[in-house]
Amino acid sequence: MRVFNTIVGLRTSLQEYTKKLGDGVNIGLIPTMGCLHAGHLSLIKQARQDNQIVVVSIFVNPLQFSPQEDLAEYPRQLESDRLICQETGVDLLFTPSPEALGISQQPTAGEISPNMIIHPPANMTNIMCGKSRPSHFQGVTTIVTKLFNIVQPTRAYFGQKDSQQLAIIKKLVNDLNIPVEIIACPTVRESTGLAFSSRNEYLNITEKEQASILYRALQTGEKVFYQRLKNTEDIDIDQTTAIKNVVEIELAKVPNIQIEYVELVDPETLQPLSYIEKFGLLAIAVRIGQTRLIDNIILRNRRPIITIDGPAGAGKSTVTKLVAKELGLLYLDTGAMYRAVTWLVLNQKISVDDQPAIAELVDQCQIEFMGPEKNQVLINGQDVTQAIRSLEVTSNVSAIAAQATVRYFMVRQQRELGAIGGLVGEGRDLGTHVFPDAELKIFLTATVQERARRRFLELQAQGETQITLAQLEIDIGERDRLDSSRTISPLRKAEDAQEIYTDNLSIPEVVNTIVNLYKKTVGAI
Repeated sequence: MRVFNTIVGLRTSLQEYTKKLGDGVNIGLIPTMGCLHAGHLSLIKQARQDNQIVVVSIFVNPLQFSPQEDLAEYPRQLESDRLICQETGVDLLFTPSPEALGISQQPTAGEISPNMIIHPPANMTNIMCGKSRPSHFQGVTTIVTKLFNIVQPTRAYFGQKDSQQLAIIKKLVNDLNIPVEIIACPTVRESTGLAFSSRNEYLNITEKEQASILYRALQTGEKVFYQRLKNTEDIDIDQTTAIKNVVEIELAKVPNIQIEYVELVDPETLQPLSYIEKFGLLAIAVRIGQTRLIDNIILRNRRPIITIDGPAGAGKSTVTKLVAKELGLLYLDTGAMYRAVTWLVLNQKISVDDQPAIAELVDQCQIEFMGPEKNQVLINGQDVTQAIRSLEVTSNVSAIAAQATVRYFMVRQQRELGAIGGLVGEGRDLGTHVFPDAELKIFLTATVQERARRRFLELQAQGETQITLAQLEIDIGERDRLDSSRTISPLRKAEDAQEIYTDNLSIPEVVNTIVNLYKKTVGAI
């Protein structure tokens, strides 16, 4: 790992990586203010899995502190942070001074700032944390924009705990057309449920015990939300007030807690909700002693999603179709989506190598699943269910699916289809990338030997006798290696996935296992 304090040093190092690894190198950025904890480590771990180069920045940003706030007291432990980054596989650590980033001294109250400042939309900053920290998000977005321009990352990683910051940064990237993918990572919690935060350092033992009430209060609100969903008579009756009331009552059980806000808002726009149609962000901010703490959870008004990932030859497609039929869920046929795009490219007489033209085409296409069993595939309103099975499409789909832009837009459409839930899909990274918030994640696998044996029997049944079982084992092992090391859509098991080995299981037994897990999941919500 190399450490840089200057922009020119960091950029020169990134240029060397690009020369070594090629122009398509993936760079992951984790912007932090230091005092690294388990939450930061989860971001670094995810970035390490997704990218060839991982950059961590440590900068205590004076622009996001008002004159009355704790800039001078904010915890700093640079040497400890450096060791953590080194041990967790970070490639480049960027530790600039305010001067290196072109930041003048933060003005005192009443003075005009000499710095160029980004101003997010007022309706996203004048609520929640913005009420008590009126210039905070201007400071955050200004420095984050600088870091994006300096590093030019492929992806940037932020924790869900800072939900208002996350929504504003997504808006920043979208509105200013900044070419970076924002990855939101789940909140990491201590055993008591307290979300990891650098400001936890301010809490004494008693206050830290009291702070566990934040997550319990959110869970109480979540429980009321799902109870009211089940009781259809209450579904439209002042949902927000009922949820916020129980959260406030739970928080009040700690005598010295000061509630700053309890809000239920849209997680993308941050606008207050009276009723949750799809998603709601239940967010709180409190003070315990002198320490200000925030936390939140996402409430989802959707049927559960099942993702089934795993290596080739594990039986994913067959099992997924049967699970969908058994549970009455939409079978998200991701393969058909890529075939539909391939058909459209060929139909428009576009060369499969013309990536700019394909990118423009895919950005404007819409894929739907229609029919009584949702097994008709439509692209831009045209039924292509049969056409996508042609030999020409089959011959070209791999070349189309390998393009990063196609992958990006397909994932976007898959997420749109999953917004209301009620689907099951299979692939390599549905549970880790496409639907990381899926209610049930399955990793369906089998030993290389078992998958080779199954394939061997299939080939024999087709009259193919030239290949040996031993060669199939070698081929499948190599396929696993390649699938796991892909730059785009690598095979990966989600940490919270239920792993099912199918070596000694029949297809009906595997389906039954997943159906039972689904029923338990639904029952627990």
